Amino acid sequence: MRERARDKGRLQDIIEYADNVTMLIKGFDLEMLVTDKRTYYSVVKNIEVVGEAAYMLTKAFKRTHTEVPWKVIQGMRHFLVHDYATIDDKELYNTAINDIPVLRQQVAQYLAETDWQAWESVPDDSDPDEDLAKIARRMKAKGFIVEDIAEITGLTAEEIEGL
Repeated sequence: MRERARDKGRLQDIIEYADNVTMLIKGFDLEMLVTDKRTYYSVVKNIEVVGEAAYMLTKAFKRTHTEVPWKVIQGMRHFLVHDYATIDDKELYNTAINDIPVLRQQVAQYLAETDWQAWESVPDDSDPDEDLAKIARRMKAKGFIVEDIAEITGLTAEEIEGL
């Protein structure tokens, strides 16, 4: 579950791993990065962590800070993890040199400007009924019978049929 109380720590993680990327890439051009496998994969891993931290932010935080392309950042993480064999070296380098510093600056601003006590005092934005509906939709798509979905989720047959 994504909790508001963890948003600040996840933003701090983004800062830390963005700083790692900046430190690792300093003085490197694209060719040097591709040739130095230790640095290359260190950059990949740190960008992955930035993406994971962004992914784990609450929906409320991301909805409140729409100037950051959260889905793109998360997509980069998923790509690096799952499609690692097809990484575009130029895109990775561009992300490290151009995008990471901008993201770091935005996140640092959020950390400084957010009233964290007030932010954390608002109830988490997960809706148990919405979560059950998502589970039921997935089960329905996988061919589970309505009665089994109802037994597992507690939703009525009518609610499940309406999904």
